[in-house]
Amino acid sequence: MLVNRQPDPAQSVTTAPESLRAEQSSRIRKYLITMGIRTACFLLAVVLEGWLRWTAVAAAVVLPYIAVVFANAVGPRTAGTITPVTPVVPTITDEATVLEGLVVERPAD
Repeated sequence: MLVNRQPDPAQSVTTAPESLRAEQSSRIRKYLITMGIRTACFLLAVVLEGWLRWTAVAAAVVLPYIAVVFANAVGPRTAGTITPVTPVVPTITDEATVLEGLVVERPAD
């Protein structure tokens, strides 16, 4: 006796969590931007004078800590939810074109 069982719902792409590669790429980009700002602070410390110089030096000292915190900040991994995908059932109408021909199979190489 055959039992008519519903198939498991397919994973919808829109509900899938962010890939690990994309997350790591985002974190590396944030780190490199922060370290680029730190390099600019060092260059500004050479050019500037007075309190602006010391502000640039202080920023250059603090920015590595901030860069590492941002680089290691992993967002919470959300569990992907399964959203049922509506199956598309092809319909054959009277206007459908029927193709006739032969099926040719290739020999296995």
